[in-house]
Amino acid sequence: MPRPELTFKPYLRLTEEQLKLIHATSMEILQHPGVLVYHAEAADLLARGGAAVTDAGEPGAWAVRLPERMVWEAVEKAPKTVRLGARNPENALVLDGRQPGVYFGSGSESNFILETEFAAYAAKDDPEREAVFPRFVKRRGTVADLCRAAHLGEHLEHLDFFIRPVNIQDGDVTEENKDVNKFFACLDNMTKHVMAGLTDLDQLAAVVRMAEIVAGGGAVLRENPVISFISCVTKSPLQLVEEATDRLLAVNRLGLPIVISSSPQGGSTAPIEEMGMVSQINAEILSAVTLSQLVREGAPVIYGSVPVRARMDNLHDMYGAPEFNQYNVDCVQMARFYGLPCYSTGGVADAKVPGIQTTVEKTLSHLFVTQSGPHLLHYAFGLLEETQTFSPAQAVLDNQHIGMVKMILHEPRVGEAEARQAVEVINKVMQSPYRLFARYARRSLHSGELFLAYPFEAGDDGDDTLSRVAAEVARIDAEPRATLPAAVREKIFQEVPGILDRLK
Repeated sequence: MPRPELTFKPYLRLTEEQLKLIHATSMEILQHPGVLVYHAEAADLLARGGAAVTDAGEPGAWAVRLPERMVWEAVEKAPKTVRLGARNPENALVLDGRQPGVYFGSGSESNFILETEFAAYAAKDDPEREAVFPRFVKRRGTVADLCRAAHLGEHLEHLDFFIRPVNIQDGDVTEENKDVNKFFACLDNMTKHVMAGLTDLDQLAAVVRMAEIVAGGGAVLRENPVISFISCVTKSPLQLVEEATDRLLAVNRLGLPIVISSSPQGGSTAPIEEMGMVSQINAEILSAVTLSQLVREGAPVIYGSVPVRARMDNLHDMYGAPEFNQYNVDCVQMARFYGLPCYSTGGVADAKVPGIQTTVEKTLSHLFVTQSGPHLLHYAFGLLEETQTFSPAQAVLDNQHIGMVKMILHEPRVGEAEARQAVEVINKVMQSPYRLFARYARRSLHSGELFLAYPFEAGDDGDDTLSRVAAEVARIDAEPRATLPAAVREKIFQEVPGILDRLK
């Protein structure tokens, strides 16, 4: 049995007429101006598939106009259901593009780790009175940090899939060995699904061989793909760039799942208005979906929407802005309009450290985007400072808050059996001398249907939430690692070059 997804009746921000209008606008964009393609083979494939392809007037670039018929043919060929496997088959994910259902995951490959430490401070007016406050230490991420993050994710019950949240920046990590080390660090500490982008296409064969060894063979990997890939094919606005397109075509040919991601920034690389943003990102994703089905009909692809909003003072991303959530909800509905599995975005804070701003920004995003029913909600664990910093403490907090979101969105427990029980209990209580429901609440409390208490609740002596979170991080750190079996590890070390000795 696959890992259960969160299912519920989704929030529909857009009407059917609005969805059709966005689709029509995207089709118009794909005709005028069309897309710029910086990849000779891709331009040739699109031309043979029915697109109008002309010289773009700059070296190595083609102007491509895609007719609506061609796009629809590709959408119809793309699988409506994509399975993402896992080392533990019970952690496999099944994404049905026609139905809402949510899995939560990490993401970003942030450059920095934020550690939480504590120090005691004395009051100026009373030196004998001390209080303990958190102190945050920021540093560059390493391969050891990625191993630790994967181990943490293995033990966070609401994390369903894992995207490396740490960019490994050790001195001996190079462009030529980065991919094998980041995939191995994840697979050796995680029995859930592992997803990542490629740094170097030349490493694809080694990464796939590693996954085949973990899965139990090439044929088994196709049935139980323990890894999948992400390629941000489009450089917004509307440009299919060479390196990312290379990766897309290579993974398509292997028949492994890949997220076709686009991340335009409203106000700089896309219109800031909702209609313009969603129409453009939809056109960008559909152009790459079309290309993927020309490479290999039935190639498993996932509609990857990562629209963000620009701060207009410095052009940094704004994840805490309400428009960010609106863009993403709209894209989830567009993916379902085509019946394609959807990879969406939520749970990022612009704030730099855990705190009130972080909780507000993340909770609004977790709740609002989740309600639209994306299949993969990435960025949901531990990210701060846009996506530049990963905090283990924040990941533990996010796990708890996502659990609360799941309880909020649980299907109503309202039916004939519940009605009869309610009348029976109310009658009994009204016939009792105390007229209290406490004894009858115990069944629900013990069943897990109800929220009991916030596990990091502050004590009477002050807000010590973060110290309790830090204790939970330390507890998970001390748990045994879910490492690969010894024989599997040995075979990987023998057949996959480039893995760092200290990981062995």
